[in-house]
Amino acid sequence: MLDRYFLRHPRSVGESYGEHAATAFGFGIRMIGGGLAAMVHAVIPALCTRTASATVKRLYDQMRARQPAFAEQPPAHRAPEWQLEYEI
Repeated sequence: MLDRYFLRHPRSVGESYGEHAATAFGFGIRMIGGGLAAMVHAVIPALCTRTASATVKRLYDQMRARQPAFAEQPPAHRAPEWQLEYEI
């Protein structure tokens, strides 16, 4: 049971329990920060206009870097159909 709940997955991605916990915790903290920025933006649209999306993109890039099979493909958020045009 210890192996099933705590060790199997970290080993499957080449990490110890502690390494995996630190990585997952770091991702979680950044996701909370991005979520808070999105909520601030919801209330005051002029603030945090790109913070949440930049957070998602950084996390996506970090996740891709951890998965070598995806290294050959360009990130989805850099594809032309994902680019937003802003009027100033």
